[in-house]
Amino acid sequence: MKEEINLSHPVEIDPILLSKVSKPARYVGGEWNSVVKDHDAVKLTVAYCFPDVYEVAMSHLGLRILYALLNERPDVAAERVYAPWPDMEEVMRSQGYPLFSLETKTPVRDFDMVGFTLQYEMSFTNILNMLDLAGIPLFAKDRGDDMPLVAAGGPCAYNAEPLADYIDVFFLGESEESTQVLADTIIAWKEQGKPGGKKGLLKQLSQQPGNYVPSFYEAQYDAKGDFQGLTVTEPGAPAEIEKCVVSDVEHVFFPTKPIVPNIDIVHNRAVLELFRGLPFLSGRHALPAGPGKVAGTPGRPGQTDHRQFGLQ
Repeated sequence: MKEEINLSHPVEIDPILLSKVSKPARYVGGEWNSVVKDHDAVKLTVAYCFPDVYEVAMSHLGLRILYALLNERPDVAAERVYAPWPDMEEVMRSQGYPLFSLETKTPVRDFDMVGFTLQYEMSFTNILNMLDLAGIPLFAKDRGDDMPLVAAGGPCAYNAEPLADYIDVFFLGESEESTQVLADTIIAWKEQGKPGGKKGLLKQLSQQPGNYVPSFYEAQYDAKGDFQGLTVTEPGAPAEIEKCVVSDVEHVFFPTKPIVPNIDIVHNRAVLELFRGLPFLSGRHALPAGPGKVAGTPGRPGQTDHRQFGLQ
């Protein structure tokens, strides 16, 4: 029988039940170089969600970058959330465990913001399943001011309409600089008493480059059901949304203390980012990722146990 989801903090899973699922190390956290902060000591909490299993999610460079970038700030706590394997999902649903973060086992619903990375369309259904496991209403229109801001970014955000009914705001383009603006905006909104509620925050975000707020637009389709464009429905919302591009590619943030996974993952190696986009096309943007660039070192000796480097 399905139990009612318990939204207590933190989530405490019976170790006997955990021992019955495959690879329980996927769900325990505590990895070397992971960051644990007191939520009462920060001004913004972010659940960074990768809608796939631990081994895939921990291989993603973008997650490593944004996780480290946000946690460099003393006023922000960013924690990881991954999709559970079916056997773990069965345990969670049967016992009433909500989806939780790895660092502090905090229910996802208790965070200020829940952010999903959109790397491939096949993960879209996992996003809806994760929202359901978290006890968060699927449709953006059904989420009140007591619910976290649900955001999404990544390459598939350029085709946002399949998820437009479920996401509060999409972030288009590179995120290293815009993420800092986002954090500052949410913190200021909270400190001012949350003027205008969540819609007031979304109005502010809609004025910033790269932010698409679906509820401020109406999608137009032809008789065949093909997408034709967007009509602005909220006064002040921009008619066109320009993607964000890192302004200083020579000094862009790059993590030097990557999290060491508990188990073997798909790409279990340190990663050195050589380029983004296609740099040989006169420096112009040929891919959504942005301009060609050389990034920093993935870690110094003693900060990771990786014995292999991946170049990308």
